Amino acid sequence: MLYGKEHVRRYQETDGAEGHDWNNTTVLLLTTKGRKSGKLVTTPLIYQRFGDDYLVVASKGGAPDHPLWYKNLLAEPEVEVQVKADRFRARARTAEPSEKPEMWRTMVRTWPDYDEYQQKTDREIPVVVLERVN
Repeated sequence: MLYGKEHVRRYQETDGAEGHDWNNTTVLLLTTKGRKSGKLVTTPLIYQRFGDDYLVVASKGGAPDHPLWYKNLLAEPEVEVQVKADRFRARARTAEPSEKPEMWRTMVRTWPDYDEYQQKTDREIPVVVLERVN
């Protein structure tokens, strides 16, 4: 099973042939700009399509604080995304309260543990919408 930097490396080298299908779900690569370091950071994340957009969840396994990649995109919403061989720029935004319930259900269908993660933490776990930029 691939994790962390090895997951990113194999995904990039194989255009997602290794790493896209992971643990009975699908994974994309999200590259954010470090809000403190200014360095590019790539994170493998479970995703689902939602219309023309892609959804990811800032769960960090239900930890009390948001994951670093989410803090980075709050500071700089222009991100890079790789889905298999498709690499593109996107604008990241947190789902609005009115749209989040449907998006959350979409993500829980692919990774049921998200409901458990939300129960473990007092913070509201964000759903992030990645909108392709042409």
